[in-house]
Amino acid sequence: MRNSFTVENTGERLDVFLTGQMPEFSRSHIQKLIASGQAWVNGVNRKGNFKLKPHDVVELEVPEPEQVAILPEDIPLDILYEDKDIIVINKTRGMVVHPAPGVYSGTLVNALMYHCQDLSGINGEIRPGIVHRLDKDTSGVMVAAKNDAAHMHLASQIQAKTAFRIYQALVWSNIKEESGIIRGDIGRHPVDRKKMAVVQENGKPATTHFRVLERYGEATLVECRLETGRTHQIRVHMAYIGHPLLGDPKYGTDKKGRVRGSFAIQGQALHSMSLELTHPVTGERMKFHAPMPEDMEKLIEKLRHRLAK
Repeated sequence: MRNSFTVENTGERLDVFLTGQMPEFSRSHIQKLIASGQAWVNGVNRKGNFKLKPHDVVELEVPEPEQVAILPEDIPLDILYEDKDIIVINKTRGMVVHPAPGVYSGTLVNALMYHCQDLSGINGEIRPGIVHRLDKDTSGVMVAAKNDAAHMHLASQIQAKTAFRIYQALVWSNIKEESGIIRGDIGRHPVDRKKMAVVQENGKPATTHFRVLERYGEATLVECRLETGRTHQIRVHMAYIGHPLLGDPKYGTDKKGRVRGSFAIQGQALHSMSLELTHPVTGERMKFHAPMPEDMEKLIEKLRHRLAK
């Protein structure tokens, strides 16, 4: 597939420009495509360090991805509920939800394909059954659909906000307010295209409600409820108000890019604690709860101990 872009700013390198325009690809992958002669500026093949000028037309040929078989894998699942239409699981921290370029095994989808005879096919071959997702290092409750009818019903509930999740998060420093509402459009970060940010242009509306549960001086435990489901929404919004999540490798770093603090936790301290929905067939209102992962519990105990000293 050939992609075409028009340059607005002057002096930017070709590889940097294309990485910004196509954030779904890594810079190294873009550079490989350019090195193999797949990039043109005004119809002429150029190298990655070529400096662009305003109104230049940049084209990049991206080969069609090779079809990769997604295979069932015998991966243990923490199942909270299951019937012939839905399965609700407590996703562990560190598990990727669905396959993506470079990650075709060890995902929740691989595990679901092994455990379930059928999954909905609405989201295609690499995302069977997946109605909504959690980040790799976010733990907690998720629902998957076993057939298309259940999938459509659940998706409509999420869109109508009649199905919703409540999260718990540990954030840096003391939040003075008891509760609050964060509103800010979320889109690609204007400089680091691998991150999201609150932006003034080209973003999507996002609203997060938070409530303080405990204060530890150096950190705060909050409960979050989303009105919208934007990528990294809680992580972006809490960082936006000056309280990034503990352990967050994208939004909780210092000026040198190092994750703040020395707490023993892998990834952001964020947990999808509960999920409430209407069963797509029976119409029963159901609520599921996923216990907090051990590393977050230990971190809370450590913070309580420090505060008590």
